[in-house]
Amino acid sequence: QVQLVESGGGLVQAGGSLRLSCAASGRTLSSYLMVWFRQAPGKEREFVAAISQYGSITDYADSAKGRFTISRDNAKNTVYLQMNSLKPEDTGVYYCAASGAVIWSDIRTTSRWNYWGKGTLVTVSS
Repeated sequence: QVQLVESGGGLVQAGGSLRLSCAASGRTLSSYLMVWFRQAPGKEREFVAAISQYGSITDYADSAKGRFTISRDNAKNTVYLQMNSLKPEDTGVYYCAASGAVIWSDIRTTSRWNYWGKGTLVTVSS
């Protein structure tokens, strides 16, 4: 079992940047696919970005392409989400999740992910 803790959220003006971190404990991170989801107020949780176990494959929601970068450092048991050119519509709680069993075609489905952090709040002001 793996425990996940997100950090790095905060209040930023539109056009600014934030880097989120997801620190894992309990198991070696390289055993897991990792993903970031987000949930805006009153909306369903949505996929943002995913990364394969050793970082060779990534995938992004259309809303994140060209602005966000997902990366991982397995030696530090940490996954990152670098967010640039932030927009007010990026506001929400950002969650990282892990799975050792999800197949790549299912990465955008929340129910496929076994382990979740508690989230970190990102607020982008206009």
